[in-house]
Amino acid sequence: MVETGNLDSTVATRKPAFRAGKGHAIAHHGELLQGVFEDDAGRLHRGLMTLPLDRIRSVATFKITETARIKALPPDRTKAETAARLTLEHIDRSHTGGDLVIKSAIPVGHGYGSSTADVVSSIRAVADAHDVKLRRSSICRLAVAAEGASDAIPYEDQAVLFAHREGVVIEHFGGALPPLLVVGFKAHNGTPIDTLGLQPARYGSEEIQLFRILRGLASRSIRFQDPYLLGRVATVSAQISLRHLPKSRLDVALQIARQHHACGVQVAHSGSLVGVLLDAAQRDAWTKALDLAQTIRDAGFKDVEIHSVNTEEALENET
Repeated sequence: MVETGNLDSTVATRKPAFRAGKGHAIAHHGELLQGVFEDDAGRLHRGLMTLPLDRIRSVATFKITETARIKALPPDRTKAETAARLTLEHIDRSHTGGDLVIKSAIPVGHGYGSSTADVVSSIRAVADAHDVKLRRSSICRLAVAAEGASDAIPYEDQAVLFAHREGVVIEHFGGALPPLLVVGFKAHNGTPIDTLGLQPARYGSEEIQLFRILRGLASRSIRFQDPYLLGRVATVSAQISLRHLPKSRLDVALQIARQHHACGVQVAHSGSLVGVLLDAAQRDAWTKALDLAQTIRDAGFKDVEIHSVNTEEALENET
């Protein structure tokens, strides 16, 4: 195996020039926790814990060409194009270019992470075209360099507290999320939010102290695979987020969650998404999710869907 000159990427055997590579990235359903957190040295970082959603994805194909130019399709995927160029520089292939084609089923402007997914899938496609395997940590740093902020979707089902403006893991919680069903819907009558225009939240000292407690509870929920504890963390985080990006009728969603004995409620802190969390391991979990989804529809919320997270259910159960 031959080193590329970067400590975190390796090349196996050289393949024919002008080959194509493929990469994919999952979406997410907002966050379970977001705020400001300390690292091991006591420094504060903005961070989040993502709720992964692997049912919808962005898929990128990168075909190496003879010129050093990168051509992206659709042409408006400028961040993905930037990510492709940064990846070529990172793997010492800046003299090459290619055609980048992105196909994504991820809705834009609601908090599904569509932009980050396009960036991550493009990074992976470029690396694959050059027969290079990148660490997740490198993918994250490249994604942040390309778009200014990213989330933890390169870690997929792994539960991490992630500094989304720096591209580094603050804490790895040592496992995956407990099995969940997420009954998701959109606030604000389903109207997209201009996430690029949002200002970073300014948290007070009391909120920062509360984030310290929530972080510990989140860690414990992963260790013991406790969806109810995780749901309580998500609910408190969602309520804090209301001070910075209000969600219309979140009080109604919280009331419905209590009525259905749900684990809790989570939101996209920079989007319109709201999700009610259910324990996927409980008896008749899907029946309960369907009943909950109908109650949410009857309350007038838009685009109600059921997603599974880390379950062994077949995908055809999802609606």
